Amino acid sequence: MEKRSKILLLIASIFLLGIFTAPMWQIELTAPQYPDGIKMYIWINKISGATDGTIQNMNILNHYVGMKPIEPDSIPELKYFPYVIIGMTILGLLLSIGKIKHGALIWVVILAILGILGMYDFYMWEYNYGHDLSPRAPIKVPGASYQPPLIGEKWLLNFKATSLPYWGSLFMGISMGLATIAAIIELKRKKRSKIANNDKTENKIENSVDDKSTDNKLSLQTGGN
Repeated sequence: MEKRSKILLLIASIFLLGIFTAPMWQIELTAPQYPDGIKMYIWINKISGATDGTIQNMNILNHYVGMKPIEPDSIPELKYFPYVIIGMTILGLLLSIGKIKHGALIWVVILAILGILGMYDFYMWEYNYGHDLSPRAPIKVPGASYQPPLIGEKWLLNFKATSLPYWGSLFMGISMGLATIAAIIELKRKKRSKIANNDKTENKIENSVDDKSTDNKLSLQTGGN
């Protein structure tokens, strides 16, 4: 990789660690009895709330409709996702100082795949919590499910659930953006290099043809004399 691409990939790799400084997602429930809303934040390694009692309030509401309690310690993704991010940072640093071709492209493709898998895992987590209901729930609504939206708003009985990316996701987005720019720079450099090599090859062929033509003319002139 050229110097610019290496620097951008280096910055992208380090910037990815910013995910640990802020939540990646926010889920908010609002209702007449909760005008200020109940806000839950999902980090790369934990789940927190706007107040100390947020998770408890969420679990009380979940109990009434038969949903499982939210227990961060029982969610395995919160334990191994941090290692995935640290691993991607180390990989990016190694690629930025190494001599592997298309290092930035390799890194951004892996990060994009991990991001898609993370979103799918988050969707399934929401799906299971919203559909796997206890038959002994105090409030039963036939055919009802309580899965929050992945992105956007959705009414769950008299609660409006809003699910949106939060500041932590911005760090991942910027990292992917920087690495993508690095990959584009590298691909364009490879393309220019290929075009230059083709031009050199064509010039060599033309020069070779000209030399042969000149040799033939000299041979004919010598033969005529």
